[in-house]
This record gives sequence, C-alpha cells and structure tokens, in this order.
Amino acid sequence: MTHRPDAISLAAGLANDSPLHTVRSFRPEFVEGAQACRAAVLTPEDDLGLNPELRNAIARRVALGADNPELLSGYPMPKTAELAALAQGRIVTTPALIALAHHTDMIAANPGKATAADLNTLQQVGYSTAQIVALSELLAYVCFQIRVAHGLKLLERTK
Repeated sequence: MTHRPDAISLAAGLANDSPLHTVRSFRPEFVEGAQACRAAVLTPEDDLGLNPELRNAIARRVALGADNPELLSGYPMPKTAELAALAQGRIVTTPALIALAHHTDMIAANPGKATAADLNTLQQVGYSTAQIVALSELLAYVCFQIRVAHGLKLLERTK
C-alpha cells in the first residue's frame, strides 16, 4: 500500500514504499493534522502582514540547524536579498528583521531563554501581538517537523 508523502515524510526521506511511510498512514489524523498545521503557518488565509516569502525565510532559517537537505528543500529560498539573507542565517540590516532573526535563532536553539523583553523588542520594531503569535506558531511547527523527521530518519536507518 503506498500513500502520497507529506512534508514530514519528505523531510525524513521516506520513499512511498517505505514501511515507515506506510506505518505513518495508519494515523491519518496525525499526518493530515501536521499538513494542515503546515499550511496554516506558511500560507494562512489571513497572513497578518507576514507574507509567505517571509514565513518561508523564517522556516528555512530554523531548518538550517537540522542538517537535513530534504527538510530545507521544503522551504523555498526567498527572491529578495534581505529575506534570502534571513533564510540563510546571515546578517540582516533592517531593525524588524534583526529582531526577528535574533528571536528566531533563540527560539530554535533554546526557547527557555525567551523573556517578555524579547517579545517587547519585537513589538518595538513593529510586530503586533497577532503577528508575534503567528511567528510563534510557525517556529513551533518547524521545530516539531525537525524532531519528527529526525526520529523517522533514525528509525529508517535501523531497519
């Protein structure tokens, strides 16, 4: 039995005929839920002023730390130079993107270090509370995807 691979199976490098891909299909609510979550954080109906190119740049920046080319390929490289720099983990120059890059890196590496002051910094450079919530959801999804894909890769290697 083969099923179309979802973003997590693709990030884990699971082939359509992989036993793990088949096992994942036994939990369609999880697979479909993760796909729906991905769509909601990357391409929501109301992007709250955080366009898909920015959202993919943030996701790509987080995914860089996973050392997973399949995962990284799931997030297109932005066309604008400043967002491409953000996506590649490089230095950005606008205050809003500097604050966003710092926050993204901190949440991806050590979310427990985040403080109210970090959220205030995001607000001071122009991000609204709704945008900060949306960014938090995006960061949470990518971190979740990294962990699930990594676990599946490990399981795939132990066949």
